[in-house]
Amino acid sequence: MNIIQSNIANLPTKHGKFNIKAYKDGNQEHLAIMSENFKKLDIPYFRVHSECLTGDTLGSLKCDCQNQLNLALDFISKEGGLVIYHRQEGRNIGLLNKVNAYCLQDQGRNTIEANVELGFKEDERDYTIVEHILKDLGIKNIKLITNNPKKIEYIQNIGINIVERIPAITKSNKYNKDYLTTKKDQMGHML
Repeated sequence: MNIIQSNIANLPTKHGKFNIKAYKDGNQEHLAIMSENFKKLDIPYFRVHSECLTGDTLGSLKCDCQNQLNLALDFISKEGGLVIYHRQEGRNIGLLNKVNAYCLQDQGRNTIEANVELGFKEDERDYTIVEHILKDLGIKNIKLITNNPKKIEYIQNIGINIVERIPAITKSNKYNKDYLTTKKDQMGHML
């Protein structure tokens, strides 16, 4: 794995002041977003946030992605920690296929059925870069912010100690209710 890394830079935001470091793995670039006190923390709060252009940037109500990202950034700004912005759009099927999946969802499929109908697994994400980033930043123990049991399993399998799990629960709405139900009932998310 040939990974290119940036230097660390300051990034003031509406959520607070952060330090950021970018990592490039092939064609994908990922971002480590660290609280200002990150290097002083023994056990940082930590979230892997998977990219969602429609949610994170456009404010889509079909998912809870922007709400979860905002929750995590606000939280680590106050409590200290790290968010990895994991650039694998649409559970790593890409933006074009994600829009095609949305079209199938408009016709009545759920998020899993749409991905499978397009020829993908329910979740195509690869978390290998997450291991590299955590090792690069010297992290051994975390307080994990997630609802996703697969993220918990992955973090445990790479030898990172999860001291505590913090739920990332946000308000649902009439547009994402079925999406959240599918995540809970079919993907085991702890909602």
